[in-house]
Amino acid sequence: MKNRHMSEHSPTTPPQAETRAARDWVKILAEYREPSSWRSSFELAATIGPFLLIWILAWLSLSVSYWLTFGLSLLNAAFLLRLFAIQHDCGHGAFFKNRTLSDWLGRALGVLTLTPYDVWQRTHSIHHSSSGNLGRRGMGDVHTMTLAEYREAGTVERLIYRLYRHPIILFGLGPGYLFFLQNRIPLGLMNNLRYWISAMGTNLVILAALAAILYFGGLMPILLIFVPSTLLAATAGVWLFYVQHQFETTHWENDEDWQLHEAALHGSSHYVMPSILQWLSANIGVHHVHHLYSRIPFYRLPEVLRDHSDLAEGNRMTIRESLANARLHLWDEEGRRLLSFSQARARFKELAKPA
Repeated sequence: MKNRHMSEHSPTTPPQAETRAARDWVKILAEYREPSSWRSSFELAATIGPFLLIWILAWLSLSVSYWLTFGLSLLNAAFLLRLFAIQHDCGHGAFFKNRTLSDWLGRALGVLTLTPYDVWQRTHSIHHSSSGNLGRRGMGDVHTMTLAEYREAGTVERLIYRLYRHPIILFGLGPGYLFFLQNRIPLGLMNNLRYWISAMGTNLVILAALAAILYFGGLMPILLIFVPSTLLAATAGVWLFYVQHQFETTHWENDEDWQLHEAALHGSSHYVMPSILQWLSANIGVHHVHHLYSRIPFYRLPEVLRDHSDLAEGNRMTIRESLANARLHLWDEEGRRLLSFSQARARFKELAKPA
């Protein structure tokens, strides 16, 4: 059901989904929380196996064609993205019943994804506990200003924000900066030794692996396999994270009015993708369900949608619809929607008119 502000690019929520309170879903979704050891092991093998095989083939292809090597590295980005999704489930304790096993698998995968596991786990936990809360922005989210904040900001602050939100920065330069540079230190957790150990330990293993590649294969495996696959996977990951919460009718509230489950259900999208992309992204597009109950293993999320049609239809967004979200940047608290900068200028003119 679309309200008067909702465009054709906005996720939609059917009327029946509004009849059940967001909090009521928790008990229902708890039935899906148990992971299967054999299924998790299969999903891991079905991802790490092709990833390693393609790496080997790409390395061997260096003697045939650099273009072939580069193409294989781009293909491998898809499996690297899926490894990050598995690491994500490990961080939520949703991959293996044994939490210690999940954590150490997550740390190992963090070397491949260039993401210190314990640091990421903590910042991502903060994201889940504060998503959609205007009073707790700043860690594990895409920085979003309100319309009022932008209106009161100075020229320099506005310019910095516009640059930050520009697609070239957000999806071009940003992913490389995030994974190659920012992840190297525990930003936001600098005073805790545990997170320094996580970051520096991951860095040391990454450096050792790159040194071994350099010793046995020279610079080209790094330039034509490691760098392209990591950059493409990072870019895809950033885009997926962006569309999960940045859409016109998303959900933001001030701290005193914010409710965890309401924000989870109404502030997270259901990104509908072709089956192959859904598999490669480990169903992360079913994000409204994931935020409602993060302990559900990714391979059980389609089961939730099959059993509950109201969730299957809620907050749906196609790839074509999602592309329009890249132009939305400011949260209009009164209109309760994200606006583009051009829409914001029109809104400012409306507010400037005499009552």
